This record gives sequence, structure tokens and C-alpha cells, in this order.
Amino acid sequence: MNKKILLNESDIPTHWYNIVADMPNKPLPPLNPKTKQPAGPDDLSPIFPKGLIEQEMSAEQYIEIPDEVREIYKIWRPTPLYRATGLEKMLDTPAKIYYKYEGVSPSGSHKPNTAVPQAYYNKQEGVKSITTETGAGQWGTALAFACSQFGLNCEVYMVRISYDQKPYRKVMMNTYGAEVHASPSNRTEAGRRILEKTPDTSGSLGIAISEAIERAVGDDETKYSLGSVLNHVLLHQTIIGQESIKQMEYAGDYPDIVVAPLGGGSNFAGLSFPFLKNNLNDGKKTRFIAVEPASCPKLTRGKFMYDHGDSAGYTPLLPMYTLGHNFTPAAIHAGGLRYHGASVLCSQLLKDDLIEATALQQLECFEAGVMFAKSEGIIGAPEANHAIAQVIREANRAKEEGTEKTILFNMCGHGFVDMAAYDDYFAGKLSDHEIEDETIAGNIQEIEELQPEG
Repeated sequence: MNKKILLNESDIPTHWYNIVADMPNKPLPPLNPKTKQPAGPDDLSPIFPKGLIEQEMSAEQYIEIPDEVREIYKIWRPTPLYRATGLEKMLDTPAKIYYKYEGVSPSGSHKPNTAVPQAYYNKQEGVKSITTETGAGQWGTALAFACSQFGLNCEVYMVRISYDQKPYRKVMMNTYGAEVHASPSNRTEAGRRILEKTPDTSGSLGIAISEAIERAVGDDETKYSLGSVLNHVLLHQTIIGQESIKQMEYAGDYPDIVVAPLGGGSNFAGLSFPFLKNNLNDGKKTRFIAVEPASCPKLTRGKFMYDHGDSAGYTPLLPMYTLGHNFTPAAIHAGGLRYHGASVLCSQLLKDDLIEATALQQLECFEAGVMFAKSEGIIGAPEANHAIAQVIREANRAKEEGTEKTILFNMCGHGFVDMAAYDDYFAGKLSDHEIEDETIAGNIQEIEELQPEG
């Protein structure tokens, strides 16, 4: 039995997989917030290049990956698939555990899978600069790297709490040539409004998105780039699952359970969607579990409704599970999961009971991350630890039931620049967070007016 299953560069997928083609219930359209009518290309063209808008609205099953993008993918792809024999032994479980390790990318996570094509399509359209937000810094680092590959300027608005907690993420972005600002900032109207209201705010991804969009709309040579949530972003990440299918075939196995963290949706979608295709078309019975933090439980405690993707209300209205774009999550270390909403595609799939969702507290997740580091040698990012914690739950359940389950999860990134989080954990400075039902209900009530009539 091999510990790791490797592919050749020739095995890098030639196409991205678009799950929209196979969804039994197609996603509802985004809406123009002013007219409440379906948003079209003209609504998106001020912030996205034409190539990405076409992908966002496409229902084609497969979309070809440009050769220039595949060439840059070769820097780290295909990524390895590991059999977690050390973790299996530590847990004394009959379950077989595999993980797809995306931490081998230049930025240390899965994020360059979409950052590179997004930079490519912007370059093709003559864009000079790209603005973006970042939570924990993984996405900002990935886009900074991608922009350096195509000679584009990159301006990043980093959520304040992560800007303070993770200084070396900022340094990584600077090294790739990006300009990084703590969000909310005084550089935008959206940022100034927030600071005036709550000057000591820890920030949120929704606020950072508003700032980045505002900067992009104000400059004809600048576009905006999003690291998760939107259809085209999830599309690009499906190379993870496509590679995994081939690697599982080489291992002579197939997953009963697929697990991945979910902040906006790209991490989860990247691994799960190609396997979900086999459920939808070939009768497979794999369970898909999206793991979110209990401090930001949009899938497990939010409501499926139309909402903005950002705090200031600049984006189209998206049909998704949300806690309200006015929600500011607790300052947990898993900054990439601190987002009020979920992708349209993941939300529709959850609504149709084709995927599952669970919410975990951060102390359990860090405990799981430490177990994984001791057993497998890799120190995971706080976001990845959420998947590990759920895998441990499933492996223990298999032991209790005496069943042999095959579990696959996305080890979406390493935690080498997140050591301050582990330091806080070992020092007993971290705590679990619980949100009162009244708080969630109040936030949801505030956005009821955004819903279209009927």
C-alpha cells in the first residue's frame, strides 16, 4: 500500500467541471438590487472581465482550461493524495482516511487554483490592476502570486483581525508585489462609514469585499477578484476533485464520505463536486459534509434567501444561506471561514439535501489539528482543522458502529504562517463562541426587505 498517490503533469485536468449542468434544480439567478430583476453581463462588467462573466453564467458541463493556465498549474499540480495511516492508527479506527493535500501550492493553500485563471482572464482583457479582499490571507497571497505571473498590480484589503494576527501573510503578499491594507480602512467610503460607526471593529470579509469593489469600480483599468462564493471560482477549484477521482482509482478505493471546510464554498466545491457528479449521474451514494465554524453558522442556522455578498450592498443579490450581510463574526483564527453567506451552488445543493452541513467549535478543531500534526506530520491551517475534526468524528463513529468507511477530505492548506493561532491555543487564550438565536433572527429580519416580491 502506498502512503501517497502521485500523478504526472500530463494528468492535470484539461477542463474544469461545471456542476450547474447536472444539478436537478438549477440555481436561482442573481438579482440587480435596484430593480430586483435577474442580473446580466452588464451588471457584472464593471467589476469582472468578460471571460469570467461567461463562466459565471455558463451551464456547460466542462470548460476548457487555457494552456497558459495549465502551464502555471504545473508549478504545484497535480497535488498528492495521502493515505492517513498515522491518523488511522492513532484513532484505532476501521475507517480508511485519505486527504488531498493542497498545501504544496506557492501560497500554501488551494486558492491559486482560481487565482491564476482569474489573473489570466483579466490580463487577456487589458486590465492593469486587480483589487480583492482576504480573510486569513490565503486568498490574498494566492492572488498576489497570480498577479506576479501576469505582470498585474494587486491591491488587497485584509480583514483587520487577521491583518493583526497574521503579519507574515502580509509579508508574503508584499513579497509577491501586492499592496495590503487593513480593512476597514480610510481609503474607501465603505471603510470610513464602518470606522465611524465602530472604530474598534475586527472587520469582516463582507466589509473587505465592499472596499475592494469600491476601489475597482472607481478605475477603468482595475477589476475586482473574488476568492470564493461565485460560480466561476468554484468551477476553477474542481481540478482538486478530478485529480482525486483518478488517485482514488489508483488506490483501488472510493469515498463513502467526502469532507471539506466551507467559508464561501470554493474549498468544499473543489473536492466534492466531481464526486457529486457521480452521485447525480451514476448512482453513487457518497455523503458530502461541509464543515463551518459554530461562530459563523450560515449553513446550519442561517436562512436561504437573497442577500448581498458584501456589507455595503455593492454586489448583486445572491440566493444563498446567509446570516445577513450585516453580520460580523467572532474573531476566530479561521479567518477564511468568517463569512456571512455561502455560495449559490452550495446553498442550492444543501437546500435539495444533496450535501450536508455541520458546525464545529474552534477548540475541538485545534485539538484535531494537533492530533493530525502528531500523527501525519503536517500542521494544518485553522480552516483545514475544521475538516480534520469532522473526519475524526466520522472515524470514531465508524469504530463505534464497527463499519469500514472510506473517508476523503480536503487538507486545503498548511498552517506555517498561523503559528500565532496555535500559540494562543496552547496558552489557553482561545474560547468557543455561541451565537444567540435572537442575534441571528435580528440580522435576518433586517434584510427581509431585500427579497423580491412573490
